[in-house]
Amino acid sequence: MRQLLLLRHAKSSWDDPSLADHARPLNARGRRAAQAMAAAMRDLGLSPDVVLVSSARRTLQTLEAISPFADSPLVEPMDDLYLAPWPRLVETLRQVPETARSVLLIGHNPGLQDLALALIGGAGMAGSASARRIAEGFPTCALAEFAVASSWHDLAEGGGRLVRFLAPADLPEAVT
Repeated sequence: MRQLLLLRHAKSSWDDPSLADHARPLNARGRRAAQAMAAAMRDLGLSPDVVLVSSARRTLQTLEAISPFADSPLVEPMDDLYLAPWPRLVETLRQVPETARSVLLIGHNPGLQDLALALIGGAGMAGSASARRIAEGFPTCALAEFAVASSWHDLAEGGGRLVRFLAPADLPEAVT
């Protein structure tokens, strides 16, 4: 069984309208949320072997805020993940080495939300409060954890079992 962690970047700043979207940094609320999510991930023992991260400043800063991990994962910043639609995200995940047991993908909406819903599939939506929450929205710095039975190469729609969904609002230390 493999583990896939989908993390949306933390809240970014819109203070400088002259900045390109790719260059927007995290704001103070985003940094607090990322630190709270890092603590939750440590408490849950979530430590990826591979981290795939969009090259956008806000995703890289989110990664920095949730690091370090217990193990030293292979970290791969990728231009291709910037605002990528879910089919491109799946294609990227299919290239992950089969030796990787756990992958963290840090990216953007709507791609991450669409990917999560595709992995859950229609059958997985029934009776799952967490799946319904994802269908309603994938907030900044939210984390979806999936168990994946297939190889990375064979990852497909309906190929993930949603284990948990955590949003910063679920973490009291992130709301301050």
